[in-house]
Amino acid sequence: MRIISGIARGRQLATFPGQDIRPTPDRVREALFSLLTSRFGSLSQLKVLELFAGSGAQALEAISRGAQSAILVDSGKIAAATICENIKRCHFEQMTEFIRQDVYRALPGLVDSGPFDLILLDPPYRENHIPQVIEKIESLNLLAKNGILCAESAKNEEFNDLGSMTLLRSKVYGTTRIHLYGQLKD
Repeated sequence: MRIISGIARGRQLATFPGQDIRPTPDRVREALFSLLTSRFGSLSQLKVLELFAGSGAQALEAISRGAQSAILVDSGKIAAATICENIKRCHFEQMTEFIRQDVYRALPGLVDSGPFDLILLDPPYRENHIPQVIEKIESLNLLAKNGILCAESAKNEEFNDLGSMTLLRSKVYGTTRIHLYGQLKD
């Protein structure tokens, strides 16, 4: 696992033992950031939130590509150690904040830090977290106007519009499906 592009390009990221964390493969992350770059034009100065952060690779990739800041949230002990190590390896301590807490408990505390231009959501597959977390994000107004929420799921998990979030794109990469959401216009 490595940072694909930007100022930390090629930087090797810490890995972890066992199957507790399922990192997004480099090729899927590369495809995701290609989609995001085509939507945003540039990630420059974006505020990023990564939920169920695992290794932190997605938020760190966004910082490497020019995002202003990132908050990473995960409750796992192994994930916490891995994320903190990866932040250090990339030298992104000044641009990132890690919160070790359950995502549902952490979200209300992020209102003052938001809204976020890019929210990355990579929950455990097949546990129906995506609709629940999107509902909570929507109720707290955590996604900025013209922001993008990117949810990752197993390829056979399909979601349509959720609340005021409209599905902009859904694409399968191997065993993974990427869903891009934006808010419907008033």
